[in-house]
Amino acid sequence: MKRSIRLFFLFVLFAVSFSARATHVWVEAENFVRKGGWVVDQQFMDIMGSSYLMAHGLGVPVEDAVTDVDFPKQGKYQVYVRTYNWTSPWFSGKGPGAFTVSVNGKTLPDTVGITGNRWEWQKVGTVEITQKRNTVQLHDLTGFNGRCDALLFTTDASFVPPTDGAALESFRRKCLGLKKPQKVGNFDLVVTGGGIAGICAAVSAARLGLQVALINDRPVLGGNNSSEIRVHLGGRIEAQPYDQLGNLIKEFGPERGGNAQPASYYEDDKKAAFVAAEKNITLFPNYRVVKTKTKKNRITGVIARHIESSREILVSAPLFVDCTGDGTVGVLSGADYAMGRESRDQYGEPTAPEKADSMTMGASVQWYSEESADASRFPEFCYGIDFNAQNAEKVTKGEWTWETGMNRNQITEFEQIRDYGLLVVFSNWSYLKNESGDPAYRNRRLAWVAYISGKRESRRLLGDYILTENDIRNYIEYEDGTASTTWSIDLHDPDPINSRNFPGREFKAISKQTNIYPYPIPYRCLYSRNIENLFMAGRNISVSHTALGTVRVMRTTGMMGEVVGMAAYLCKKHNASPRDIYPQYWDEMLPLLQQGTGKPGLPNNQRYNEGGTLREKPSK
Repeated sequence: MKRSIRLFFLFVLFAVSFSARATHVWVEAENFVRKGGWVVDQQFMDIMGSSYLMAHGLGVPVEDAVTDVDFPKQGKYQVYVRTYNWTSPWFSGKGPGAFTVSVNGKTLPDTVGITGNRWEWQKVGTVEITQKRNTVQLHDLTGFNGRCDALLFTTDASFVPPTDGAALESFRRKCLGLKKPQKVGNFDLVVTGGGIAGICAAVSAARLGLQVALINDRPVLGGNNSSEIRVHLGGRIEAQPYDQLGNLIKEFGPERGGNAQPASYYEDDKKAAFVAAEKNITLFPNYRVVKTKTKKNRITGVIARHIESSREILVSAPLFVDCTGDGTVGVLSGADYAMGRESRDQYGEPTAPEKADSMTMGASVQWYSEESADASRFPEFCYGIDFNAQNAEKVTKGEWTWETGMNRNQITEFEQIRDYGLLVVFSNWSYLKNESGDPAYRNRRLAWVAYISGKRESRRLLGDYILTENDIRNYIEYEDGTASTTWSIDLHDPDPINSRNFPGREFKAISKQTNIYPYPIPYRCLYSRNIENLFMAGRNISVSHTALGTVRVMRTTGMMGEVVGMAAYLCKKHNASPRDIYPQYWDEMLPLLQQGTGKPGLPNNQRYNEGGTLREKPSK
């Protein structure tokens, strides 16, 4: 018995020793030096821990992604790829996202990305490494969104990499030698999220003298109004009672409107130049906040991870603004929040459902096609959703109505929500091109399909006041009213025809609108009720689901950001918290609201879309 125990411990020691001598080389796909036609997708970092590369070629194989990797020693390495068969929720066969890996020009034997039903490590073969520097390539085979998170080379033939969770993150950090976050800058205000609300918050505060850090998790600014998503700016500026709010948007807003238009319509360079012109702003592009540091209900800093290099920075300030849309900074810090639809009884809202539920408005994958000189081909694409003459969408573009995920969690299930958007676009187009026989599509080709999904709703951070439908419809005036919301109460539901054709698998939406009179949003909706130094601006402010239907459009969210920038200035001036501004310093806030922080006198030549005709102001 003692001998057996002794042999067992000798085996364990040998295994540990053997494992310790193994060499692991981890390669982050998103850190490839030459990405070719592969794109970096960071949208799901909160769930899976990192970005990944995706072959978004609209059915045409993309150019290889290539990088050089230094190996610490020669030898035989097992090669694994962390990948995902993205059509597996709807189709049990092999998926369309096929790709291969080559090392020093030699293609490894196994094709990956087409099996399994979750993010997992798939073995692609074995390679003999005989030199220090080696070239690794990802070779896309289909153009249909094959995806690669990381590659692992290991000399341990029996080693199985951790699949997910804390074990995966720990192993990843160890392999990459990731260091503690580097503290950067000396700031008065940290703004997270570079959409229209974040741009306006940062510039408003900077023009009032604050040193501002602006953290954005994409290479371009503008959020839903960028060339990556392509949604027009909705809502009015120049509305009473503070008609100078929104002048900021005149300085950088695109002059042309419309959804799903060519990239030039959204003028990304104009937004970048607008922010770069402010000497008090330090922009951190391609950084996503993954953690926060807190002390006694206050945020002391945010940790942001670069979406390609994995470098982490610590950005600290006395004040923070969450313009992420998802309320990411607030939720990471323990802020109170809501998600889904409240019951009719909770706030007495006539438009609310009788019972509370988790339904939200969905996210859109927009797309368009264009005429080509001759007949264009599109590969057969059929992965679990069937289109025919009765249910096909016989259109040449898809705008906001192509909306998915209303009955799914817009945070934890967001990759599947976006992927379903891609699935229906490709499947429908395949039917139109290959089966419909309609000559209208013979010479048309897919020109653009978004892979960054345009989200309308997820988490709403709760402030000292929660704005409701009754406030807006009955025009209940509050002394701390700020920027006016002008869009109708515009709520989306699954399209009944689409529901009939695809029950439980809808991808089209309808809009139900209640027209309003311009309504000033209470300041108390723009800061957290339990995190003392956190502002919010955008679709994650303190409103009910129904009230979100009006405040969520981008000219309105931009004015929220402008207001928050002013309030942050007063917080610094008086060493105050956001809650202190009203009513304690409201007499100083009023002239700022009246003047705005934009340049006065610029022409308002931007295209409006109010979401409906404005109602008359209710009589008192």
